Amino acid sequence: MSASGDPAASQAANLKIKHDWYQTDALVVVTILLKNAPSDKVKVQYGERSLSVSSVIPNSDAEYSLELELAHEIIPSMCMHVVSPSKIEVKLRKKEGLRWTVLEGEGKEEKVKAIPQAVIDASGPQQPPKLFKKDWDKIEKDIKKMEEEEKPEGDAALNALFQKIYGEGSDEVRRAMNKSFLESGGTVLSTNWNQVAKDKVEVKPPDGLEFKKWDN
Repeated sequence: MSASGDPAASQAANLKIKHDWYQTDALVVVTILLKNAPSDKVKVQYGERSLSVSSVIPNSDAEYSLELELAHEIIPSMCMHVVSPSKIEVKLRKKEGLRWTVLEGEGKEEKVKAIPQAVIDASGPQQPPKLFKKDWDKIEKDIKKMEEEEKPEGDAALNALFQKIYGEGSDEVRRAMNKSFLESGGTVLSTNWNQVAKDKVEVKPPDGLEFKKWDN
């Protein structure tokens, strides 16, 4: 019996593959750190309040599966996903201009600026007629334009930047980030492996603060 038919094996495989998310005013972006996923084996299904992602795990008989009950409604016809060597990125189009406080479950409604009607019109109808053919190139360009204009702020922006660097960086960059962050107690994050590989990375708390371990 292969691992793909064993629920315990599939669950164990999922635990090793992390996913995260961030948002703009118009989009919720879910990033799944599954490397070298075969694009023809990645299946994504969108519901008004649900997301389902499945993929064969490279060099394994196991299958990755992610099932989410979303905090708010999305527009399934205007969602898309991109498969790259380092990850699977799913872009969910918000139905309302709400700031999501959580990805799953019942999210607290927090109003933000509404999505301009012109942007919705330019992206095509929400419910395409039977013979309507979606212009994916145009939709992707519109989404990229919105992402450039509506950058996440604060911690979300910082987390998105770290995810991008970690996901697209070389093995040495990822080793440098892991080593510097762990050895410094989270006070240093370096991408220079040649520098951090030489010695232990010292703790460097912000000016005016003192670093203390929890067990002290």
